[in-house]
Amino acid sequence: MTEQTRESEATDEETFGLDDQTVDQVLGAVRSGDAAALAKLIDPLHAADVADILEQIDPSTRRDFVQLWGGGIDGDILSELDEGLREEVIDALAPDELADAVRDLESDDVVDLLEDLEKPQQDAILDALDDSDRVAAERALSYPEESAGRLMQREVVMGPEHWNVGQAIDFLRNSKELPEQFYHMILVDPRMRPVGYVTLGKLLSAPRKTPLVDLIEESFRTFPATAPEEDVAYAFNQYHLISAPVTDEDDRLVGVITIDDAMNVLDEEHEEDILRLAGVGEESLSDRIWETAKSRAPWLTVNLGTAILASAVIAQFEDAIAQIVALAVLMPIIASMGGNAGTQSLTVAVRALATKDLTSRNSWRILRREALAGLINGLLFAFLMGLVGYFWYGSGALGMVLAAAMVINLVVAGIVGVGVPVVLDKIGIDPALASGTFVTTVTDVAGFLAFLGLASAFLL
Repeated sequence: MTEQTRESEATDEETFGLDDQTVDQVLGAVRSGDAAALAKLIDPLHAADVADILEQIDPSTRRDFVQLWGGGIDGDILSELDEGLREEVIDALAPDELADAVRDLESDDVVDLLEDLEKPQQDAILDALDDSDRVAAERALSYPEESAGRLMQREVVMGPEHWNVGQAIDFLRNSKELPEQFYHMILVDPRMRPVGYVTLGKLLSAPRKTPLVDLIEESFRTFPATAPEEDVAYAFNQYHLISAPVTDEDDRLVGVITIDDAMNVLDEEHEEDILRLAGVGEESLSDRIWETAKSRAPWLTVNLGTAILASAVIAQFEDAIAQIVALAVLMPIIASMGGNAGTQSLTVAVRALATKDLTSRNSWRILRREALAGLINGLLFAFLMGLVGYFWYGSGALGMVLAAAMVINLVVAGIVGVGVPVVLDKIGIDPALASGTFVTTVTDVAGFLAFLGLASAFLL
């Protein structure tokens, strides 16, 4: 590696994210009560980096940070904060500081702040807004949770469908209140119903006399305000949308969803799936000890019940285990291999269900594929386990039992890894939440039954 390459990599590391030195300097400024030094360190940072610092420090230091950096917390930082910390930081802000923090936010960011807060904090933010912004926020909160109406922003760039390019450009130049970021001009009919949109690129490159309707994008789609946000995010990802209008029950334009908000939903869905597969729910590092323990306890209880079930299966073969001690040594291998294989199939299936790639049309084909993959891997590891049984314990019969149990359990793992999440999805249960426990239980029970049952039949 050349010196130039090392310097380039070092520069990249300093460009993205926080370095330990900066965090230490910030903590030092907070502990010494040096407001000027703190402001000098924090002011150049991106809002996401400031939020990261607030999430990394303990609650006492966090309160001192907010009080020392008076007036520094703005709406962008509140938006970047973990949900569990927002209430704490908002409580530490003076009313006038809170008002300044939220006043310049886009309406969708205001709603994002509001919907996860308790009533007192919601009222504090609503009271800090102008009348029109407060009405818009309250209207957005009237829509169902996790819907397009909650996700949209009210600030919309629109024009009548009969305009030409010149009229649209003159309107944009003379408008005093445009959103900070927008990608399309939405065209509406006299009843305020969206009929299409034009990208800014086409708007700026076309002759002034060109009718806007001649520049409408084929990708145009609208979403009802009550549409689930995960469906909106899927459509953005599937059809490569940049923004899309949101309509009310009368198909009138009420807002717009932009790609950054849709991608945030996808990220949240991915994170939620990963956490639920592990049985930890909506948990973050900022949660208190009691909250963490309480959120994990239910699924640990379920897991305890399934472990007892697996133990009950083992208890049926106590005599066989007592006579052949090697069974007790080897049966965790069968169960572990089945559990891991089932988790592999389960992870692929849950992700495919979330992206709508796994449907009723192809579920049997995917099920067959996973079963055959399990069979192939089962035969491979059956050969290895057969050798283990023969050379480790000097028993060819034990090796054959091991091999057969391995094949059976890996085939079962492939089938239940896909079948369980598909069935749960069909009956309306989140497959990411419940599949892991069921798949592990089935593979454990199947592995123990196959191994101990075959051993009882052929080795005793």
